Amino acid sequence: MLYKLGAEIIVVLHLAFILFIIFGGLLALRWPRASWVHLPCALYGVLIEWVGWVCPLTPWENALRERAGGEGYEGDFIEHYLLPIIYPSGLTPTVQLVLGALVIVVNVAIYAFVIWKWRKDKTSQT
Repeated sequence: MLYKLGAEIIVVLHLAFILFIIFGGLLALRWPRASWVHLPCALYGVLIEWVGWVCPLTPWENALRERAGGEGYEGDFIEHYLLPIIYPSGLTPTVQLVLGALVIVVNVAIYAFVIWKWRKDKTSQT
């Protein structure tokens, strides 16, 4: 029971980390120093997709599921949980490139907005 709960907590944390990778730049609107944490995480997320690394949370989740008497799964978190929803046919290298590029595009747009907002606020204060 405890192992299964641990695996489920990791799934939630994993999803939260993915959302942070994609949208965490928005935190810089309120807390500018958040970008010092977010940018390396976003780069890590892109590299996971482009290089084919497996996030360390995936094997940890699988190990807990197996200890709980269940079965682990092959592949990574995105392939197992998110792609069946978004792309039912599965994860391919092309899809991974697109996902990594999407993270970059979203974050460039977010940080462009953040920088614009910072500059606007700075000029309005003078």
